[in-house]
Amino acid sequence: MQSGKVLVVDDSPTDLHLLTGYLMNNGFTPISAYSGEEAIEKIRHDKPDVILMDIVMPGMNGFETTRKLRRDPSTADIPIVIISSKDKETDKIWGLRQGAKDYLVKPVDESTLIKKLKLL
Repeated sequence: MQSGKVLVVDDSPTDLHLLTGYLMNNGFTPISAYSGEEAIEKIRHDKPDVILMDIVMPGMNGFETTRKLRRDPSTADIPIVIISSKDKETDKIWGLRQGAKDYLVKPVDESTLIKKLKLL
């Protein structure tokens, strides 16, 4: 994917600002959500091409949100890349089992993120 709408789901205003800045710098259109619940609403309305998903959030966490999106036929095909500070191998495996296409550990490098997005 060379450009398109990317939903960034993260409860940290700092991380949201950083990631949306990376996306805008590289020709993507960022959309923001602060929780899993808000992400589901935004997905239905904005129909993003890719989702960047944090794990640790209040309410529905990123694993739960990813699993819910994978089970819904209307969102099952949207690629999800988890971006989390959780860096244990078991977290990565669990994230991929929930349906994520990739898993990046914070702090994520701009060039690494953009390379991953372009491969989707």
